[in-house]
Amino acid sequence: MSAGEGDAVGASGGGPKARAVEEWRDVYDLLDAVRQRPNAWVRNGSLQELAVMMSGYHLALQVHDGAEAFEFHRGSGGFASWLSGTRGWSMATGWDAAIMENLPGEPPLDAFFRLVDEYREFAGQPGS
Repeated sequence: MSAGEGDAVGASGGGPKARAVEEWRDVYDLLDAVRQRPNAWVRNGSLQELAVMMSGYHLALQVHDGAEAFEFHRGSGGFASWLSGTRGWSMATGWDAAIMENLPGEPPLDAFFRLVDEYREFAGQPGS
């Protein structure tokens, strides 16, 4: 399957438009790219794979002394703390598991991006 086939997992609608990789400024640009073409980034729209990719992003920031504040730690940090505080969800197994457990009727990536949009507004992170 080519990178563009089967990308319509439902998560690609709405939201900020993805920038070219060389124009990325932060993790939100990566997330915008994933939203636009989810299956090019994560198999079968897997929220767990996205969470692992986000951990890799954080590791790269640390290795390369990136100045960016990373808010997508699986069990703590900005996004997880916000979810816990606004929804009352446990983050013991990470934001990915919490989303799937607490929103079982919604496709996981759709739920994630809807919540990221809310978090971006809360955190003052404008869209592209």
